[in-house]
Amino acid sequence: MSIDLNRDIAGRLDEVARILNEQGASRYRVQAYQRAATTLRSLPRPISEIFEKEGLEGLEKLPGVGESIARAIRDILLHGKLAMLDRLRGEHDPIALLTSVPGIGKALASKLHDDLGIETLEEMEAAAHDGRLENFAGLGAKRLEGIRDSLAHRFGRVRKQQPPPDEMDETPASELLDVDAEYRREAAANTLKKIAPRRFNPTGEAWLPVLHTTRGKRHYTALFSNTAHAHKLRKTRDWVVLYNDGHQAERQCTVITSQFGRLKNLRIVRGRENECEEFYRERGQLRPGQLELLGHSSGE
Repeated sequence: MSIDLNRDIAGRLDEVARILNEQGASRYRVQAYQRAATTLRSLPRPISEIFEKEGLEGLEKLPGVGESIARAIRDILLHGKLAMLDRLRGEHDPIALLTSVPGIGKALASKLHDDLGIETLEEMEAAAHDGRLENFAGLGAKRLEGIRDSLAHRFGRVRKQQPPPDEMDETPASELLDVDAEYRREAAANTLKKIAPRRFNPTGEAWLPVLHTTRGKRHYTALFSNTAHAHKLRKTRDWVVLYNDGHQAERQCTVITSQFGRLKNLRIVRGRENECEEFYRERGQLRPGQLELLGHSSGE
C-alpha cells in the first residue's frame, strides 16, 4: 500500500473530529483526533506497514494515538470502514456489517443484533468465545467454529483468551444510568444536535438526537435506538444506546424502561438488572409494592 493510505485515514480522523465538534463533544476529544490525523500525515512510511509488523501496540506508540484511536485506525485497515464514523454520520448499518461474515445471513444478523445487541465484528468475536453464541438459535457447533475462524483470519491474529463478561463490563450501572438520564433530559429540552439516520428513515428527517459526554476518562456517545425491533415496539424514544471507549474495545449497552416485575417503570441497563435493582434499593427508589416482589419474581 502506498503512503496515500495515511492521508486517506487521516482524512477520516479529521472528519470524526469535525463531526464530534459539531455535535458538541469535548474539546479534548476533538483535538485528540486532530492530533492523530496530523501524525499520520507526517509518517514517512505507510501506517499499514506499522500495523503488519507491530500490531495494535505499534499504532498506540505513535505520537497522539492512544488506545481508542489506534483501534479506529486498525478497523479502517482491516475492514475499510469505521463504524463509529458511520454512526456519527447517521449511516451505521450493523446488519450489513454482520452479514459480511461467512455463515451469517440477514435473518441471523438481525437476531444477533436485536437479541444480543451485537453491532461490530469485535463484539461478534467476543460473543463467539464467551458463551453467548453457544446455544443461540440457528448456530450449530460447526457453524460457530466457522465464524470464529473467519473472524480470527479477518483480524489477522490467533485469538487470545477473552476475559469473562463480568471482568470486561467494569463500568458501574449507576454511571450508565446517569448518562442515560443526561441524554433523555437534553433530548427532551431539544438542545442536542440531531442527525438523519439512513435506516428506517425514508424522508431523510434529522430526528435522532446525539449526545457526547464524559465520565472521568470515559467518553460516551448516546442515541435513541434505531433498530427494526425498536421501531416495531415503538420504543425509539425510550430505548437509549450508549457507546463508550472502554480499555480493550468500544463497548455498548442499551438502557430501557422496565415493563415487568420488581423494576417496572424504572430505567435499567439491559442484562444488568440485578445491579440496577441494588442501585435503586440503595437510593430508596423501589416502591413498597415493588419490594414485596423481591425474591418472588423472575424479572424481565
